[in-house]
Amino acid sequence: MTIKPHSPSCERNREPILGVLREHFADRRHVLEIGSGTGQHAVYFAAALSQLVWQSSDRAENLPGIRAWLDEAALPNTPAPLEFDVAGTWPAMRFDAIFSANTLHIMAWRDVELLFARLSTITTDDASVIIYGPFNDEGRYSSESNAAFDQWLRARGAHMAIRDAGAVDALAGRASFNLIGDIAMPANNRCLVWRRRGA
Repeated sequence: MTIKPHSPSCERNREPILGVLREHFADRRHVLEIGSGTGQHAVYFAAALSQLVWQSSDRAENLPGIRAWLDEAALPNTPAPLEFDVAGTWPAMRFDAIFSANTLHIMAWRDVELLFARLSTITTDDASVIIYGPFNDEGRYSSESNAAFDQWLRARGAHMAIRDAGAVDALAGRASFNLIGDIAMPANNRCLVWRRRGA
């Protein structure tokens, strides 16, 4: 039996994120979570937002832990997690909502670019996208803790770094997504919210 992985940060940030999801995913039906990590967010948000089919996804090595959380929760709106790497094969289905938490700063910038460049291939014409995590503004850190976190990231891997909100929004804009929300969250994090411009 797989031991369920556990992230304390998921416990801390799930309620503030849920508030954003309740507002911006209220009319959504099928969400893809990119980088589901432990699986904690998937079961918590799927339980609270029963109108959504919550499709979790991650790299192959993280899928057993996600399955452990999904199997224990046994929710009707959480299908089996998808194996998904943005640099690999993308799902052959379309979603009207995309959610990702704490992923952009651990991905290489070329993969962040690829993520946004290919979003249109898996989203409906009116899809909503919510990305949670720390962001800089014009290269400036929002707090000393984020500056320290960025230094820790760069020491861990040269490809990692806190991303600039403007640079990420520029990628989204080129992919026909308009920024409709930039919401301050606890611990110097933010939720950036986009809506796709219809084809």
